[in-house]
Amino acid sequence: MVDQSPLKIGIAGLGTVGRGVFKILEQKAKLLELRAGRPLMVTAVSGREKSKSRGINLKNLTWYDNIEHLAGDPEIDLIVELIGGASGPAYELCKRALKAKKSLVTANKALIALHGAELAGIAENHHVGFAFEAAVAGGIPIIKTIKESLAANNIISLAGILNGTCNFILTKMQEEKKDFSSALKEAQGLGYAEADPSFDIEGTDAAHKLAILSALAFGCPPNFESIYIEGIKNITPPDIEYAGELGYVIKLLAIASLDEHEGKQELEQRVHPCLIPKSSDLAQVHGVLNGILLECDSLGKLFLEGAGAGEGPTASAVIADIIDTAAGRGSLPFNMPVKLLQKIKPAKMSDHQGAYYLRLKVSDEPGVVAAVTTILKDKRISLDSLLQKPVKSSATAQVVLTTHQTTEETMLKAVAAIAKIPHVLEPPHMIRIEEI
Repeated sequence: MVDQSPLKIGIAGLGTVGRGVFKILEQKAKLLELRAGRPLMVTAVSGREKSKSRGINLKNLTWYDNIEHLAGDPEIDLIVELIGGASGPAYELCKRALKAKKSLVTANKALIALHGAELAGIAENHHVGFAFEAAVAGGIPIIKTIKESLAANNIISLAGILNGTCNFILTKMQEEKKDFSSALKEAQGLGYAEADPSFDIEGTDAAHKLAILSALAFGCPPNFESIYIEGIKNITPPDIEYAGELGYVIKLLAIASLDEHEGKQELEQRVHPCLIPKSSDLAQVHGVLNGILLECDSLGKLFLEGAGAGEGPTASAVIADIIDTAAGRGSLPFNMPVKLLQKIKPAKMSDHQGAYYLRLKVSDEPGVVAAVTTILKDKRISLDSLLQKPVKSSATAQVVLTTHQTTEETMLKAVAAIAKIPHVLEPPHMIRIEEI
């Protein structure tokens, strides 16, 4: 029989998402009680400044200055961790909560990417819930989709736009011809990018989320350290323009797949800018939205799109996990016991096979293109297309070429050789092509 007594909740972190969770629990209390089968009651909270105005009523709640003390409150059944950070207070709170036999809901992707298997093991040992739907893609129920709706499938590959900040910047560069710095400044002005946007624009945020999705999709512990990561700050307006001429758009993708290499299974995980066809579902994901494309053995392809962050979408995902916990619908965090998660050998990025875009700034002299194509021929790299654009009021030209499939190692050797050609005036700019 399902427990019908109130589920008593402690919330750690009263920032944007924490306030959103509190508001939904308060404003939709009756509806949520019907859906959970029992009342959901916030009894304690913790934040940085008790006196700060947050637009929510904390008058009758227990306040903890030290967030870790939430775990010791005997009245609390469930801790909601929304302070963030891969280590420090968030990590300690989560461990203590689970060991104190309190269920845990979190939106902390960095924590799950680095410590998810450890925390899942603690939750299993103490027979409590541990859920993190809000850690990946905000309002898109991708974790529930993989764990529940796709339970009969083996997932072959996944690719996603998992960072709204980067997608907003690239969308502005594409649609409004802005350069990277201007688009980033606009994102910061609108609150889509932090004052220090490094985690977003360098690809780290997307990689944290990819580590979680890979673990769920392929039955392995999260392995953030093995992910190849490359950000978007080197993408220029000419790249956006030439990609468009070639029938592509540029997106920051997080990609994972199981591949065979020399007769052994390997897990390829990578985050980097890609040229993708304009016809792709992912190419239609604009602004701060997220999108995820899954390829499954039984179902085939599945595409999901939605809001990736923000108060409403992320709080919505947190509340869904709270309701599942209250209703006793919890499942194993990674869809199987932690001891059964298989360590899969990480694929080397140098072994990656794919097509490539290459942009060169060269002297507008005879024989330069021939020198470039000779190097590609020597490396057994086959050309797919070539554009040559003279630069107005300058004795230089932009040479843009795309290749057929080759290995990353071979392409990097070719790029290094091309960079040594005397009339190549800047380091060549390479972007991978994904025919997704």
